[in-house]
Amino acid sequence: MNTSLLLQLLANGVIVGMLYGVVAMCFVLIYKSTQVVNFAQGEFLVLGAWVCLALVTNMGLPFWLAFLFTMVFMMIFGIVIQMVVLRPLIGEPIISIIMVTIGLSIFMQAGMNWIFGNNAASFPKIFETEVVSIGNFNVEMAYLLSLVLSMVIMLIFYLFFKYSRHGLAMRATASDQQAAQSLGVSVKQVFAMSWAISAVVSGIAGIIIGIVNSVSNSLAFIGIKVFPAVIVGGLDSIVGAVIGGILIGVLENLAEYVDGQYLHIGNLYTVAPFYVLIIILMIKPYGLFGTRDIERI
Repeated sequence: MNTSLLLQLLANGVIVGMLYGVVAMCFVLIYKSTQVVNFAQGEFLVLGAWVCLALVTNMGLPFWLAFLFTMVFMMIFGIVIQMVVLRPLIGEPIISIIMVTIGLSIFMQAGMNWIFGNNAASFPKIFETEVVSIGNFNVEMAYLLSLVLSMVIMLIFYLFFKYSRHGLAMRATASDQQAAQSLGVSVKQVFAMSWAISAVVSGIAGIIIGIVNSVSNSLAFIGIKVFPAVIVGGLDSIVGAVIGGILIGVLENLAEYVDGQYLHIGNLYTVAPFYVLIIILMIKPYGLFGTRDIERI
């Protein structure tokens, strides 16, 4: 057994899993506040990466300044999408809204193909030191950036929901929209805020993944890859999203090790999270931390 390789992959799995957890929180945030599953989440991620890359390469902005401008752009984009595309559908059947998010995903894919092209592109060198040795592990600087930003975002989420007025309003809306509205909470404002936050956080994740893997429209598959983390953790649980993301990240890298060393199947890395999803849902249909709904018939 190649123990050093296994430990290296598991360490990478935890770091990548933290990033998955951040993207999974975006799914949960929108679902908790609007009861909608956003199937265009992966495209939000790709759009953030493309915009940041364009600002760096085409406009010559420093990476950190381009990063900040991208966050502002994604915030405005999320608000506009909620107001123009989704707000007119308030009160419509959930399946109609879900189909709109699928249509939005296809529309964004076509738009990005038209604007940015189909070819992959790489960020210019951002860090002077690309790889850092920590003990016996070699970790890319982009992964360290991912780990730090993931932890910061999770802390901000916690403080926002627990102490801020807007966070409490979002929690109240997630619990009962009519009751929250009767108490003076602007449900429309909460909806717009949830989509804005989701777009910004997805953009951050897209930039980090783009630095590691280069930027292409195929990165939208991350949205599908993260979905098992959302379901495993529980569709309405922020904590579950984080734990589900870490679990999926570790399982992916563990599957890569087992496949490369023993099984030689070739695609176990991709399909392993979905096998785990099926098994966990057979045991706990609401996920590990999801709220069990009781319906009277």
